[in-house]
Amino acid sequence: MKHLIALLAFVATPLAAQDFSEGSEAKTWNLYAEVPARFEATVVDVLCDLTGDCPDNCGGGTRQLGLLRSADDVMVFPLKNNQPAFTGAATDLLPYCGQTVTVDGLLIEDEDFPVKNIYLVQTVTTADGTTATASQWTKEWAKANPDAKGKGPWFRRDPRIKAIIAEEGYLGLGLETDEAYVAENF
Repeated sequence: MKHLIALLAFVATPLAAQDFSEGSEAKTWNLYAEVPARFEATVVDVLCDLTGDCPDNCGGGTRQLGLLRSADDVMVFPLKNNQPAFTGAATDLLPYCGQTVTVDGLLIEDEDFPVKNIYLVQTVTTADGTTATASQWTKEWAKANPDAKGKGPWFRRDPRIKAIIAEEGYLGLGLETDEAYVAENF
């Protein structure tokens, strides 16, 4: 059994980490273990790839999207787009569902980090050379929430977030816990 586990670990681990920084124009976020990475990948519905449950158009915006890297068939998880807020990249990648594109951004790489292949996508380039900045999330949020106009960050105005806070409090432990905390600390 010990030998089988060692063999599986060997097969699942690339012999040498590949360097995808060549040609990258990604701007740093000064995050721990970030490295610029530009590579070709197919935009996929992660749940579809893992389970075979494959709705049309990668779930139409209801699913986490992934990048199946062409160079080594590794699934890369684009968890952030190019905006200052930590908003997801699915909105920016959805128009490319099933297409092979070139992405440029930051890959989190640390051999001691328990999660691998986390990606912060900054641009997406199609086969015809058209490049788009991955910054559509807040624009799409504003279209979906026209009654939440105002100043300040989107999450302070988001109806879903406001409903959760109204029900569970700011700490997520109930309104009574919030009241006790405020009374004790402020």
